[in-house]
Amino acid sequence: MKRIFTRISVLAAFCLLAINVAFAQNITVKGIVRDGGDKTTIPSVSVLVKGTTIGTQTDASGAYSISAPANATLVFQYLGYTAQEVAVGNRTTLNVELQSSSQQLEQVVVVGYGTQRKVDVTGSVATVKGEEISKQASVNPISALQGKVAGVNITNTGAPGSAPQITIRGTGTIYGNTGVLYVVDGVWYDDVTFLNPNDIESTSILKDASSQSIYGIRAANGVILITTNRGKKGDATISYNGSVGFKAVTNQVEMANATEYATLINELSAINGANPLFSNPSSYGTGTNWYNQVLRNALQTNHQISVNGGSEKTTYNFSLGYTKEDGIVKTEGWERYTAKLSNDFQILKPLKVGYTVSGTAISSKDKDGGIFRQLYAAGPVVPVYYADGSYGDANDFSLGGGNNFNPQVTIDYFNQISRNYRINGNVYAELTFAKNFTFRTSAGGDFGQNEVRGYTPLYAATQGQRTTQSTLRVNRTETRNWILENTLTYKNTFGEHNLTVLAGQTAQRRKSFFTNATAFDVPYTSDGDLYLSLGTAATRTIIDGGSLGTSASYFGRVNYSFKDRYLLNATLRADAASQFYGGGDLWGYFPSIGAGWVVSSEDFMKDQKVFNYLKLKGSWGKVGNAGVPVNPTTLVVSQGGSLVSFFNGVGYTGASIDMIVPTFLNWERTVGTDIGLEARFLDNRLSIETGVYNKKTQQAIFGIPVFSSLGTSSGRLIGNQADIQNRGFEFLGTWSDKTAGGLRYSVSGNVGINNNKILSVVTGKNPIYDGGAGIANGALATYTVEGGPIGAFYGYKVAGIFQNTAEVTSSAQPLAKPGDFKYVDQNGDGIIDGKDRVVLGNPNPKFNYGISSSFDYKNFDFSFDIQGVAGVDVYNANLAYRFGNENFSKDFYDNRWHGAGTSTTYPSVSIGSTANAAPNSFYVEDGSYIRLRNIQLGYSLPSSLMNKWKTQRVRVFVDAQNAINLFGYRGFTPEIGGTPGSAGIDASVYPLSATYRLGLQVTF
Repeated sequence: MKRIFTRISVLAAFCLLAINVAFAQNITVKGIVRDGGDKTTIPSVSVLVKGTTIGTQTDASGAYSISAPANATLVFQYLGYTAQEVAVGNRTTLNVELQSSSQQLEQVVVVGYGTQRKVDVTGSVATVKGEEISKQASVNPISALQGKVAGVNITNTGAPGSAPQITIRGTGTIYGNTGVLYVVDGVWYDDVTFLNPNDIESTSILKDASSQSIYGIRAANGVILITTNRGKKGDATISYNGSVGFKAVTNQVEMANATEYATLINELSAINGANPLFSNPSSYGTGTNWYNQVLRNALQTNHQISVNGGSEKTTYNFSLGYTKEDGIVKTEGWERYTAKLSNDFQILKPLKVGYTVSGTAISSKDKDGGIFRQLYAAGPVVPVYYADGSYGDANDFSLGGGNNFNPQVTIDYFNQISRNYRINGNVYAELTFAKNFTFRTSAGGDFGQNEVRGYTPLYAATQGQRTTQSTLRVNRTETRNWILENTLTYKNTFGEHNLTVLAGQTAQRRKSFFTNATAFDVPYTSDGDLYLSLGTAATRTIIDGGSLGTSASYFGRVNYSFKDRYLLNATLRADAASQFYGGGDLWGYFPSIGAGWVVSSEDFMKDQKVFNYLKLKGSWGKVGNAGVPVNPTTLVVSQGGSLVSFFNGVGYTGASIDMIVPTFLNWERTVGTDIGLEARFLDNRLSIETGVYNKKTQQAIFGIPVFSSLGTSSGRLIGNQADIQNRGFEFLGTWSDKTAGGLRYSVSGNVGINNNKILSVVTGKNPIYDGGAGIANGALATYTVEGGPIGAFYGYKVAGIFQNTAEVTSSAQPLAKPGDFKYVDQNGDGIIDGKDRVVLGNPNPKFNYGISSSFDYKNFDFSFDIQGVAGVDVYNANLAYRFGNENFSKDFYDNRWHGAGTSTTYPSVSIGSTANAAPNSFYVEDGSYIRLRNIQLGYSLPSSLMNKWKTQRVRVFVDAQNAINLFGYRGFTPEIGGTPGSAGIDASVYPLSATYRLGLQVTF
C-alpha cells in the first residue's frame, strides 16, 4: 500500500509539474486596438506584459503581436486614453477598445494636500504633465512652462542654469517677495533649480485665491505643485533619456565697425569743441567685433537614467542625472549632478510609509557681471592683441575713462567659481482607519550650502586693467529648513452625496547664515591652493550674519458634491509667522470658498446637442505674503567707513539708521475673485476653459521716499502703504482629433489678459520713483503713483530733433544744440523741466499667449510650441548708458542726426549728454514678441525591432528652442525682467539664445 501511495504521489507531482509547465509556456497573442468611440484603429499603443519588461507597440493599422504566458495580463496604454488591463486567459486573439480620457470626468488633478477629480475642481488650476516639460531643452523645469498656461508670465535670463522669473496673474507686491511658492512632494521651496525636469510626473499651477488659500502666508504670488516620479509595481524598468546640442546667440545686435566708430567719435569731439580723435577713420577698416570675439556657440548636454519597479508591497524609483550647459561667454560654464530615490512600503493593509530623498551638486565657472556692458561699449578700433602678443589697450587710442577696457582681458582675468550642494526630501506615514479616515504625517527638509569663491590676481594687462595686489573673496551661505505636517482626511459617499473633509497642522523653520571673507596678497599656484589664511593677516576681513524664521499653521478644507453636479469647496487657514512677532499682526487668517455647477448633468440638458460637458464655477479667497524682511518692525543701524570720525587723531566708528520702520505692521494680503467656465463640444474634440478674475493686494508693504535729512541711509519709510489690483481674463482652447489615415493630433491655444493698477497709496498723487539701472546722471526712469501701474516708464515726450540754431533759439530749450532731442512742453509754460514729464510706457505685460500642438502618425511624432507677449514696453538704457567714447550700434550710426535734415527721429552722437540722456520716449520701445519656443520631431523604432532587441521603446528626436524670434526691439531681446518698480529696463541683459539638440530615449 505504501508503494502504491508513493507511485500515485509521484504521478500527481508529475502531472502538476506538467500543468505548470503548460501554463508557463508562452503563446503568441495578436489583436487590434481601436478607439472605443468611433472604432478607428490606434497606432503606437504601448502593449506590456504586466509585471515584466516585455512589451511592444501597435503598428500603423493598430495591430500588435506579442509573446506572453497564457495566464498573463496585458496592459494597453496610450496618451489621451484610459489605460486598460486585459487577462490573456489562454487566448491567441485579443482585440481591445480604449476609452478616450477626454470623455472621462475622473481625471485626477493634484491640489493642495491631496487630489481632486477635475470635475470637482472649483478653483483655477492648470496642469502640465511631466512628459511635456521633459520635451523642452530647458534645464530648469519652470522655464519649460513658458507659453503653456494662460495668465502665467515667465521671463528667462538666458544665463546657464539660471532660474526664470515667474509671475502669476500680474505683480501684486512692491517691497515683498514676488516669487511663487513651490511645493515639491509636500516640501516648500523658493526655487527648483535642483530638480531634473525628467524626474517630474506632473505640475499643477494654482492661480486663484480659492485654490491657493490652503497655503496661507506663502500663496499670494501663486503656488506651483510638483509631483516627482514614484515607483510602480512590476519588474524593473530601466530608462535612459539623453541629448546633446548647442546654444547660439539669436538676434545679435550689430555694432558700428572701427571706421564707423571713428567717424562717430570725431563727430562727438566736434560737438564738444575738441579736435578730432582719429585723423583717418577709414584706415581702421572693420576692426574688432567684440561680440564675435567673446561669445561662442555653447555646448549643452543632458543625460538621465532611471530605474522603476516594485512588488505588491514595495515600489521604488531611482534616477541619476547629469547636465552640462556652457555659457555663450567663452569662459562660462554650468554643471549639475542629480540623484533621487523614492520608496513606498505597504507595511500593513492600512499602513503605508515612504520617503523621497534627492541630492544635487551644482558648480559653475562664472562670468564678469559687466561683460555684456563692455561688449556693447568697447571700441572696435582696439585690437584684441597687438603683434607682440600683448593685449590691445584702449588707452593707446585715448578713448577716455568710460571706454578704457579690453573685454578679452576681463574674461581672461575673471576667476570666480560657484558651488551649490543641496540635499532635500521628506518621509511620510499614512494610516487608514475606521474605513473613511486617513491620517498622514510627514517631515521634510531642505539643507544646502552655497559657496562663491572669487580671485583677482596681481596683473597688469592694460593701463586701465591692472591690480597692485591680489584679492581672494569667499562667500558662503548655508540653509537649514524643515517642515512638519499632519493631516486627517475623512472621505465618504452617502447616496448621491460625496464629502471630503481635511484638517491639518504645519510647523516650519527656515534658517540661513552667511560668512563673507576677504584676504589680500594671496599667492596663486592653482585654484586648489587659494586659502584665506595665505593672505596678509592684518587686512583680512570677515562679515557674518543670518536669519531665522518660524511659522505655525492650522488649516481645514471641506469638499462636497451632490450628484456630481453641485460642487462646494471651503477652506480656512490660520498662520503665525515670527517676522511679525512683537511688532505686527502675528496671526493671519485666510478663508476661501468655491462653488461649481455641472450644467450638462441637468435633466433639461439631456436632449441638447451642443455641449458634451458644461460647468460653471466661481470662487473667492484671501491669501498672504510672508516674503518680507525678517523683523520688519525692528530698527536696524549700520556701520561703515563713511561713518568714521577722527578726534585728536583717533578714529571713532559711528552708526546710521538704515530705514525708518513702523511700530506695527499688518499682513500683506491678497483677496481674489474668480469666475470660470469649462465646456466640451463636438464629441469632446473641442474643449475650452475660460474665466475672469479680480485680484487685489491690500495693505501692500513697501518703502516710500522720505527726506534724507532724517538721517536714514536708504531714504525710505517702510509700512503698509498701498492697495494694488490685477484684473484680467484667461482662455484655453484645445482641439483633439484623428483622421481616417491614422494621424492623431492636438492643437491648444491660450491667452491671458491682465491690467495692473495702483488703487491707493499713502503718498496719494505723490509718485514713487525708481528704475535707475543704466540711467545717466542719477535720473530715475520709472514712476509708481495712484491710478497707474507699478513702475510705469516716466520722462519727457520727444517731439523731434533740433535741426539748426534757429529752432533752438525759438524753443523752450535754449541750452540745447542742433541734433538734440526736442521735448514737448506739456504745461505750456515755455520751460522744459520736471513738470513736463509724462507716462511713456508700461513694463507690465497686458497679453500673454501660447500655442501648443502635437501630431502622431505611425512611428513619427511632431510637436511645436509658439509663445508671445504683447502690450508691454521696455526701456533701452543701453543707448544713453555712456560716460565718454563708448561704441554705438549700427542702427544708430545709420539713422543718427549728423547735419540739418539727416534725421528727425534719432539724435546726434551727443546722446550721452545731460539733456539727451534724460528718460524720454526715444528709449521706450515696444516689448512685444512672438517666438517659436520649441519644435521637435521624433521617431520610434518599430515594434518588430523592439521585440528582437527585448526593449520597450527606442526613440530618437531632434528639436530646436527659440529658433525663430520676431520683435521690433533694438536690443538682443525684449524679454527683460526686474524687480517691481524697476522692471523692463535693459542695461545690458543676457542675450537670448537658440538651442538645437539631438536626443535618444530608450526603455528596457
